[in-house]
Amino acid sequence: MASIHELPDTQLTFGDIGEDLAKVVFVVVDLETTGGPATSAGITEIGAVKVLAGEVIGEFATLVRPEASIPPHITALTGIDNAMVLDAPSVAGAVCSFGEFAGDAVLVAHNAPYDLGFLKAACARYDLSWFPGRSLDTARLARVALLPGEVRNCKLATLAAHFRAPVTPNHRALADARATTHVLHCLMERVGSLGVRSWEDLRDFVGRVSTAQRTKRHLAQGLPNGPGVYTFVDKQGAPLYVGTSGNVRARVRNYFTAAENRARMCEMIAIADRVEAIPCATTLEARIREIRLISQRRPHYNRRSRQASTSWWLRLVMRPAPRLVASKSTDGVVPEGAWGPFPSRSAARSIAETLMRLTKKRGILGDSGLDDRAATVINLVFDGDLRVVLTAAEERMRELAAMERFEDASSVRDSVIDLCAASSRHHRFRGLVDAEQVVAAEPDNRGGWAIHVIRSGRLVSAAHCPKGADARATAAAAIETAEVTESRLTTTEETSALARWLETPGVRLVDVRSPLAWPIGSGSPMSLVSAADFDPYRQRSDRAGASRPVGPAPGTQRVSRILHVG
Repeated sequence: MASIHELPDTQLTFGDIGEDLAKVVFVVVDLETTGGPATSAGITEIGAVKVLAGEVIGEFATLVRPEASIPPHITALTGIDNAMVLDAPSVAGAVCSFGEFAGDAVLVAHNAPYDLGFLKAACARYDLSWFPGRSLDTARLARVALLPGEVRNCKLATLAAHFRAPVTPNHRALADARATTHVLHCLMERVGSLGVRSWEDLRDFVGRVSTAQRTKRHLAQGLPNGPGVYTFVDKQGAPLYVGTSGNVRARVRNYFTAAENRARMCEMIAIADRVEAIPCATTLEARIREIRLISQRRPHYNRRSRQASTSWWLRLVMRPAPRLVASKSTDGVVPEGAWGPFPSRSAARSIAETLMRLTKKRGILGDSGLDDRAATVINLVFDGDLRVVLTAAEERMRELAAMERFEDASSVRDSVIDLCAASSRHHRFRGLVDAEQVVAAEPDNRGGWAIHVIRSGRLVSAAHCPKGADARATAAAAIETAEVTESRLTTTEETSALARWLETPGVRLVDVRSPLAWPIGSGSPMSLVSAADFDPYRQRSDRAGASRPVGPAPGTQRVSRILHVG
């Protein structure tokens, strides 16, 4: 499809390279506390070592006067008693001073959740604004980096002895922080030999990212940092997985981090050899391209690949006797006189059974099957007139309620709701497929517009108009450069996605070449009006035009009218 926009720059950014560990400031901290829950903020001592590129660049140490007295068993463990902290800074003062020392460095602690829990509780308790954004747990890093059986456990004393630390941990904050610093540097050397070079690498390593994920992070390099569709491809060129995003580069990078832990995706990444991307002008264009690629290429790791381009429809067959038949369509070919679409055969048959039950209630359905009068009512339903079946459903629900068969009445209600939704879906689909051309625009929340050209239910052009540019000229160019095709074939998924987008609050019609029919009276969030009735590019607080609510509220009378505009 045509789009008028510049391709995103593919130059590598610092986000692709990552933050070099040699340039990351770490503050290794250790706390001594009164014991008990972290919420008590009972800190008695803070010790910390600031390091950069393996060198110590500062130290911090202070006793702390907690609000509660120090229990005897804690004094026996640490040697800190109530007399020692009598003239020490308060918890609020000590944590505030430590925050000034640490700044925005990465906080490191052994069993970090414990120490950071006390710091976080103190910040909350005393309304302190400082708290670190990034942290590292050396105990967790050791469990991941060391070989099984290399140490008997990952306690600080054990690791300090294993790595021959010059300082022995003794339950005093600064000494323990110094020992932890030595352990940190030894662990950094260990993971460095495994390819960990940046903070992002280290974070992913600690998060137990698989080797395949770590070694394939380069696949995200050079991808567009705007909207688009991406495809993971194996060494033979076969597509593995197709996805879409408003920022392709950032989305693909997520597959190589701890955030991606789905077994199916991790298996796919291990097979992938490269990532192919198609930059798009808008997120909707990316979504439509994704639908098409999945339909065309059937990638193995997309769960919906088997159902791509397949939909089910109902047809009223008159010979040899009137009956409802469920038909399947593929590759955009809709059966003649079909009503739908439905996601599955069971969904289509469920609606057919609802229609038959309700027409039978009215005395239109004979015991042996549909007759001509029932066929007439069903044709009315297919045309959008549900009055007969809605009346029949209401009468049936009243009868069941009078017999106190409330669950059965609810079942009838749910069936009717499904029927109304199917009617609305059908007329939305047909209305867009039958429209020669629809041009619509959506604000991009940055003062610009995402403009799309739809013909016969198919997206044929997309363009983005940035803030300050001529939106009408952009729309005219999008129309002029639109994809030219004689085929009216489209997948139901694509047309349905376009219909949902048209109903999005804020979308404005720019041009409608032929009358456009749209279902109303069903709580639909939109009423389509003539493009001549408003200026689609003028921002208005009431969201006038294509986005204003019309019709009765959901749950009342459903689709029974079609609004024609032209």
